[in-house]
Amino acid sequence: MRHNKAINHLGRKSGHRKAMLANMASSLLLHKRIETTVAKAKALRMYVEPLITKSKDDSTHSRRTVFSYLKQKEAVTELFRVIAPKIAERPGGYTRILKTGFRVGDAADMAIIELVDFNEAALASAPKKEAKKATTRRSRAKKAAEAPAAEEKAE
Repeated sequence: MRHNKAINHLGRKSGHRKAMLANMASSLLLHKRIETTVAKAKALRMYVEPLITKSKDDSTHSRRTVFSYLKQKEAVTELFRVIAPKIAERPGGYTRILKTGFRVGDAADMAIIELVDFNEAALASAPKKEAKKATTRRSRAKKAAEAPAAEEKAE
């Protein structure tokens, strides 16, 4: 039974696991996409998404907090200068995990983890939303009643 086992330990001791997740998170932020195993990708998503949320508030405190997790100045700078403005209105779900098959050597289940707003191929194929006029039920009823009267005047 797995009572109270919230995180996947990934077969590593805590120091090794924290260092590995910090390095993977820095690589993800710098390169916007990395390939790893599915288990590591899911653990990385739990690790990096709170950091991305914290980057929305660009203060000295949040920068220091994120730096304590990532331990790379370049990754923190990339996160706060490039990534945070682009995901400012997104309420969550900053990463996407795409399964890619099995690794040749040991048949481990592999995946690509990427930042959602930085995949140019997916953004290009997505349909663009058109701006709709703000309407309410009352305004529709009034406009529908006025439309025939306006047509009669025009004739």
